[in-house]
Amino acid sequence: MKITILSLFPEMITPILSASILKRAVENNSVEFNIVNFRDFSQNKHQTVDDTPYGGGAGMVLAVEPIFYALESIEGYKDAHKILLSPQGKTYQQEKAKSLLNHEHIILICGHYEGFDDRIRSLVDEEISIGDYVMTGGEIAAMAIVDSVVRMLPEVLGDEESYINDSFYDGLLDYPQYTKPREFKGMKVPDVLLSGHHKNIEEWRLKEKIERTKIRRPDLYDKYIKDNNNQ
Repeated sequence: MKITILSLFPEMITPILSASILKRAVENNSVEFNIVNFRDFSQNKHQTVDDTPYGGGAGMVLAVEPIFYALESIEGYKDAHKILLSPQGKTYQQEKAKSLLNHEHIILICGHYEGFDDRIRSLVDEEISIGDYVMTGGEIAAMAIVDSVVRMLPEVLGDEESYINDSFYDGLLDYPQYTKPREFKGMKVPDVLLSGHHKNIEEWRLKEKIERTKIRRPDLYDKYIKDNNNQ
């Protein structure tokens, strides 16, 4: 997979791509990252990429020109899946992360300032938001998407179960997990996990996942029950 990120602040992104699981993914050739500073494609001598909004209003608006020419500079950009990080986009969820695995090349566009020239939206395939709040720019949102997708690529985590049991992967929150010691200040590890009976452990884990989701995320619980009743 190839992931290209358009950003005004590559220095925010590079350290994250150079550490932990993302670094490992690059080293084993599971993913190739490319960062494009779209300020380099500004069409004026001052290299500005924003301007005041037509019709008046507060703040500055990201111009369409530098985004368009930055995209044009990317090999294969027409066939790539282009995503605009925007608070107006569809809320990002695990199902979307899984679906992005189907694309060989993803381009993420990080904005700044008050907003976008609306014509930028015509250049992308979809808009994604990571939540109902506004941040200074799209870099953190882009990194959230990158991490959630890349960790599911083959041979990145090394053990498929590391992510198929994650919260949200099957529509439920994750089950409780424990490690040594067996008892700490009166708090004990559930006996079933010490039994060695794999069938009982799996049944306990599913029960706990359902119960935890019901209590903490009733919206997910209701969807899970509805989906499973329709099967």
